[in-house]
Amino acid sequence: MTTQDQLRQLPSVDALLQDHTIRAFAQRYSHALVVEACRASLDAARQLILSGGDAPMPALIVDDIRARVERAVQPSLAPVINATGVIIHTNLGRAPLSEETIAAMQNAARGYTNLEYDLAAGERGSRHVHAESLITRLTGAPAALVVNNNAAAVMLILAACARGKQVIISRGQLVEIGGGFRIPEVMQQSGATLVEVGTTNRTYIADYARAITEQTALLMRVHSSNFRMIGFIHQPTLEELAALAREKNLLCVDDLGSGALLDTSAYGLAHEPMPQESLAAGADVVSFSGDKLLGGPQAGIIVGKKETIDALKKHPLTRALRVDKVTYAGLQATLLHYLKNEAAKKIPIWTMIAATRDALDARATKWAERLRAAKLDAAVIDAESTVGGGSLPGETLPTRAVALAVASPDAFAKRLRDNAPPIIARIEENRVVLDPRTVLASEEDALLAGIERVARMQ
Repeated sequence: MTTQDQLRQLPSVDALLQDHTIRAFAQRYSHALVVEACRASLDAARQLILSGGDAPMPALIVDDIRARVERAVQPSLAPVINATGVIIHTNLGRAPLSEETIAAMQNAARGYTNLEYDLAAGERGSRHVHAESLITRLTGAPAALVVNNNAAAVMLILAACARGKQVIISRGQLVEIGGGFRIPEVMQQSGATLVEVGTTNRTYIADYARAITEQTALLMRVHSSNFRMIGFIHQPTLEELAALAREKNLLCVDDLGSGALLDTSAYGLAHEPMPQESLAAGADVVSFSGDKLLGGPQAGIIVGKKETIDALKKHPLTRALRVDKVTYAGLQATLLHYLKNEAAKKIPIWTMIAATRDALDARATKWAERLRAAKLDAAVIDAESTVGGGSLPGETLPTRAVALAVASPDAFAKRLRDNAPPIIARIEENRVVLDPRTVLASEEDALLAGIERVARMQ
């Protein structure tokens, strides 16, 4: 049979839609989706014939259409098991949430809430109250505001306090954060004018003082949360910057990026700046993230002087950047862990950071024994975990991990990602490495069953 004959024998879309299986799919799912799957399947069949293959049987075309429809209705966002050892993994959604935080968010999502309703007064209220008192208690700030992420927080601060005016910042702090977003570009979009002072590696308080003009609105510090400079370097202290700002009647703004409410040095890490420290040093406004070292849902948190925070609340951009009831519920629950002194035990990123080498060794040993029973070459090794998420660059935590010696580590890792649920591992020294530090206890059975399933496919 010629190529043209085979092409002519392919059914039309209309004919396929009359098939009883396809008709049933068209009743269950969007008609447009089923038509799209029919066209895509027929296009694939034509390409197969034109490349020298045989026309697929009608039953195979129907099966292909069904598979395409079923794939299309599967959500693209799915839970994964993070076995990389990177605790705040930006690509994997940053901080996993505590059980209490998840429950609070589910509760808020399930029905109506008093998001903007004052129950005592029986009238409209403000959504800002649901997190502000908790944040101010924990940081010592006079006032606080929540927006949808820290980049939004910086944008709002600059738009409200420095639009059409100058913002002075050290050249060594003009950082690029994840996704290619750069501080100078954020400043430009806010309407503020950037004034760079000093050099990449050395900036002095005198550089700021010389750059101040009548057009200057604020002095800004940006914490280098995702990189570290060493060697011949200098930056003025936040105390120096705040004192100069007070002297010149300017605002001092500190963008912490991640920001931590617990002292990271207590866990064998370098000290990450804390918002309460920035405020104590004299900063007027401080911003940081909710979904990094705080361990909560995505949010940008702004703390500082009441008159400045009040001005931010009234700014038109605040409405565009506000968070919803589910985020407030999750943030409240996370902040309450800190207020109850239970953050290290309840918030997953802190339990991961605090995990001891002995505890990790016990888990890794148990995994290796089970995987060896499944005929895998599994060894327990010394390794390093990282905090990630643009926090504590270069800092690592000693861990014990499982290393799998397989024929093709790349292919094995790919099959792990194709597992349900997907398993994300790392490859070191030509072995697939699985770090228990970032695997939740509730995920262990699914992790090991997935690895065994993939091993049987080799």
